Amino acid sequence: MAQPIYANLRNLRFLLFDVFQIDSLTQYPYFEDHHHEGFEMLLESAFQIADKHLYPYLKEMDRNEPQLVEGKIRVHPKVREMMRAFGEAGWIGAGFPYSHEGQQMPMAMISASNFIFNAANYSASVFPFLGAGAARLILSFGSQHLQNTYIPRILNGEWQGTMALTEPDAGSSLSDITTAAEPTAEGHYLIKGQKIYISCGDHDGTDNIVHLMLAKIKGAPAGVKGISLFVVPQKRLDAQGQLVPNDLQTAGVYHKMGYKGAPIAHLQIGERGDCHGYLVGEPHKGLTYMFQMMNEARIGVGMNAVGIASAAYYASLQYSKERPQGRKIDNKDLSLPQIPIIQHADVKRMLLFQKSIVEGCLSLLLQTSLYADMAHVSEGEAQENYHLLLDLLTPIAKSYPSEMGILSTSAAVQCLGGAGYCKDFPVEQFFRESRIHPIHEGTTGIHGLDLLGRKVTMHNGKAFQLWMAEMQQAIAQAKTHPQLNPAAQQLEEVLQQYVAITQHLVGLASQHGVETFLADATLYLELSGIIAVAWQWLLQATKATQVWTEQKTETTASVVSQGATQTAAAVELDAQFVQGKVQTMRYFFAYELSKTAALLQRLRQVDPITVQMHPDWFE
Repeated sequence: MAQPIYANLRNLRFLLFDVFQIDSLTQYPYFEDHHHEGFEMLLESAFQIADKHLYPYLKEMDRNEPQLVEGKIRVHPKVREMMRAFGEAGWIGAGFPYSHEGQQMPMAMISASNFIFNAANYSASVFPFLGAGAARLILSFGSQHLQNTYIPRILNGEWQGTMALTEPDAGSSLSDITTAAEPTAEGHYLIKGQKIYISCGDHDGTDNIVHLMLAKIKGAPAGVKGISLFVVPQKRLDAQGQLVPNDLQTAGVYHKMGYKGAPIAHLQIGERGDCHGYLVGEPHKGLTYMFQMMNEARIGVGMNAVGIASAAYYASLQYSKERPQGRKIDNKDLSLPQIPIIQHADVKRMLLFQKSIVEGCLSLLLQTSLYADMAHVSEGEAQENYHLLLDLLTPIAKSYPSEMGILSTSAAVQCLGGAGYCKDFPVEQFFRESRIHPIHEGTTGIHGLDLLGRKVTMHNGKAFQLWMAEMQQAIAQAKTHPQLNPAAQQLEEVLQQYVAITQHLVGLASQHGVETFLADATLYLELSGIIAVAWQWLLQATKATQVWTEQKTETTASVVSQGATQTAAAVELDAQFVQGKVQTMRYFFAYELSKTAALLQRLRQVDPITVQMHPDWFE
């Protein structure tokens, strides 16, 4: 068998440089030191480090999951080597400013690189970039002392950073957390409580674990208004600068169905009354601060899901090209050899589904990353608009790839048939690993409530209106190409119904109450996700068609001077790429965008079945 691939460099280049034209970011002072050649080198470097430090240990990290041994979680021995390699190469701090030895890399490029890492080995990829999120939070809101103490060591891979929110009796209801913080005369706080499901919350792959932890200061207001944010290291520095235990113990490690290479810890904090925590920013603003890391993580979770789906897609594509079985359905001649299963229509349907999800969702996540970059470098109203677009699309970009990633990896298993259900092939691992993403960083239900209950109405609906304008612009561009007109008109008609159903649902709040208004928020989120990815597919098909048309014009001139054979072959290769994009867009519009009709029908009905269902009736 040929060497498998897990991510497509050519597609990444097309999205970054043709569809989103990220080279244009270099016109802004913050990114002016970057250039196209540097971006190309970054992508190639990402594949190199993934090939060396991530992909070779994909199966090993799944088969030999972390274990709690004498109070310490032991992970794969290559984790330490990987963390140092990522740190030394500047990957963990790539998005940080020069003032903190970062590279001021655009978020779009970091997201593209993370996609490569996620696809190569999801479990391994989370270690360095949890640290990046924690360090960025300290940079944004921490004191100079906290920045000097923790950021350099996290960015060089010496220490691990985490996000510690969840508690046994709180879960996603952060207003109910009970971890307590008591001030001392020495300037630190004494932290006491428990945290569960903490990704990379303890392991021996780094010298220290630094938790960005939510807790409530004694006497704080009730609910989320009383939450503060603390740096709580597993080991603290003493007066001599030496690491000493900080009264933070690991009570257990969770054994998961997938994503096994990265440990998920249960932490006991301050059992002896001597766990030091250091306040980040002002008291009682912790949840506001933490949302920076959470929102970044939500985009990251969407990319995690797409990375795994990408690896599964290419594994199933390779298998489908090589596995012979049966003959064309209209061919009964048994003397003829069997054909590769990729020639069967239903297998092509499953591959098209995977391709449409992987490349469509990847495009959506790069779009949101570009909005983040533009929000960083723009000013005034333009900056506000990019922030609004990013806020609106975050729950969609997290949830739709997460939910559809499960279905996409399932389709990969189905392509392999019985082989896909066995550990001899990687797709069963990808299927198991994909299931965490609709749970990570807020369940799908929570993001549905966020989108419909807050995001579409914020600033009097301005964010929603901005998004509609973005999609209308894409439709107008597509209509300049006659072959894309049917798809453009189809999306335009769906958008009209989408706007109407949004107005209808918002009106339910005053007429029938908030519970009825939000009862089907998850369905509204699914509807929004389908529309968002259809938008991205229309953008891709439009740009591919435009670029191919321009290249054909240039090639016609080249044929005269350079000879037809070599040039024609190059055009044919471009034609295959373009045809693949347009055909996959057609598939998504025909098979997925068409599902909006059923969702719209349900959302129009004012019949709160789930609200009216009594708990006792489930018996």
